[in-house]
Amino acid sequence: MVVWEKHTEDTVRCILCPHHCLIKPGKRGICGVRENTGGEINLVTAGILSGVAIDPIEKKPLYNFFPGSVILSVGSYGCNLRCDFCQNYHISQTVPTGKSRRISPEELVRQAYSIEGNLGIAYTYNEPAIWFEYVVECARLASGKGLRNVLVTNGYINPGPLNELTGLTDAFNIDLKAFSDDFYRRFTGATLKPVLEAIKTVASSGRHLEITTLILPGLNDSPDEMRREAGWIAENAGRSVPLHLSRYFPANRRNTPPTPEETILKLREIACEYLDYVYTGNMSGKGGGSDTICPSCHLTVIVRSGYNIQVSGLTDEGKCIKCGHQIVAG
Repeated sequence: MVVWEKHTEDTVRCILCPHHCLIKPGKRGICGVRENTGGEINLVTAGILSGVAIDPIEKKPLYNFFPGSVILSVGSYGCNLRCDFCQNYHISQTVPTGKSRRISPEELVRQAYSIEGNLGIAYTYNEPAIWFEYVVECARLASGKGLRNVLVTNGYINPGPLNELTGLTDAFNIDLKAFSDDFYRRFTGATLKPVLEAIKTVASSGRHLEITTLILPGLNDSPDEMRREAGWIAENAGRSVPLHLSRYFPANRRNTPPTPEETILKLREIACEYLDYVYTGNMSGKGGGSDTICPSCHLTVIVRSGYNIQVSGLTDEGKCIKCGHQIVAG
């Protein structure tokens, strides 16, 4: 799929995300990686990795998708948002200059396939949607080898490209920054509606979906906003979609104090009125917010301590051993 179009003889319009950047010759879009080269979009970071690691699947975070497994995680540079609180700003807000080593999709998939016990490839760390052409090629090759593809994304992408990615991706974690368009405009440089549409698209596709919200003190931590967010997720994506409430720590241009753990626990209690699985992240472990509990019979089926995972209450098919409720994929 081509995600740009000619605008004038010299300029091109990128149609990958809702910014619809109009790009002059030699210039790049907001993401910093999609350049007008000779009247065509050139992905300048194709194959350039900012990070590669074998991670627990829970680190994505995905708690209800093949729990306890590991996955090859890769990222690049750049992002189509400008969050002043970004936890990965050192790669999302910079793009390497000069020559960098590039890894071909074929080589990346060979590496992933050669790792014993590896679930697949997670495209993460920075925003993978802006890496669209590279991710699509890798995902096709990985699927052909029986590997799973995971996308950890901000969800700010147009419907056409998202549909292509959805067809190749087994699981998504979408970062819902807040449930306020004003928040998105002020603190990310984007808007809320396209992200909500992306969540609905993935949910209706049948692909595994989990959602993460980083809770920032005084910005998106009100009980009313959490009720609206959790209620919307339940109505538009389903009660069984896991929501991760992550504790903020100072990063990038924002240096307000960390989110109190009590705030996260209070918001989790509210969200649990609407959703079956609400997890807490970046916490000391207080409150049991990292465990998976069967919503039907309330048996604790997975106990987590950091990335130490004890799966004791599930069948091989991912069902509760006590009542048979389907809980996880894998």
